[in-house]
Amino acid sequence: MPSKPETAEKVMSLKESMSDWQQRVNSALEKRLPKAKIQPATLHQAMRSSVLLGGKRIRPVLVYAVGQCLNADKNVLDNPACAVEMIHAYSLIHDDLPAMDDDDLRRGQPTCHIRYGEAMAILAGDALQPLAFQILTRSKKFLPAENVLKMTEILAAASGSHGMAGGQAIDLESVGKKLNIAELENMHIHKTGALIRASVQLGALCQPDVSDAQLQALDHYGKCVGLAFQVHDDILDIEAPTETLGKPQGADAALNKPTYPAILGLSESKELALELHEDAISHLDMFDDKAQTLRDLSAYIIGREY
Repeated sequence: MPSKPETAEKVMSLKESMSDWQQRVNSALEKRLPKAKIQPATLHQAMRSSVLLGGKRIRPVLVYAVGQCLNADKNVLDNPACAVEMIHAYSLIHDDLPAMDDDDLRRGQPTCHIRYGEAMAILAGDALQPLAFQILTRSKKFLPAENVLKMTEILAAASGSHGMAGGQAIDLESVGKKLNIAELENMHIHKTGALIRASVQLGALCQPDVSDAQLQALDHYGKCVGLAFQVHDDILDIEAPTETLGKPQGADAALNKPTYPAILGLSESKELALELHEDAISHLDMFDDKAQTLRDLSAYIIGREY
């Protein structure tokens, strides 16, 4: 018979589960970030404020949701959840810089370089990246060394030139250009999709007994969800107001960036997001009811308001 906490968790709604996981990762991040008063204090303040500013925490939520699906220990999931969120936070700091997207707002607040200056913002991002890997290696306390090594390899690949950084480079070089749908998909599979896909894989590897078949099914789910996330982001850039987005509405259009609605049209982009969602959840059949939160999370990703 399952314990009472496990039974309670199974009947929790997606909203309740996400709130629980968001609070959990926020607490875990608070503990793992350098304290604000420790020297170099300004750097640590910039790091903390950027990570703890808030947000949906989609990537850590995916780590926890996959872990729940595979009955992984929550304590084992905390380090990879924090690591992937720190990589995401560092990427946002750098993306917002004048040399990149030149954004003044992030999550409704002044961006890191507006608050602390460009040089300190660069350093905050630089410091968060190695801290993420330092935290990930602490998983060796809970997991076999080969799992931790594989997790480190996955996160590194998702962050580098064949992942997020490479996608951002393609994005910068694509401003003002007309991309076809295959080129746009390639850009977003790297820029946004790689880290979301990695989050799913990290969560799966927190279960030492995960099978190859389970890993492959979850990886396909992560690939579809990662792309669907970006398609919906492009839709929100057109439809959602600045107050809801937490950043200027139409920012991508103002920069003449290639987007799904610009290439496919708005209604066709919505259809694509739905197709990706359906493809994602079709690969969860082997997990039966244990994957219901993952199904709900995929639906949330293409239906969220910001």
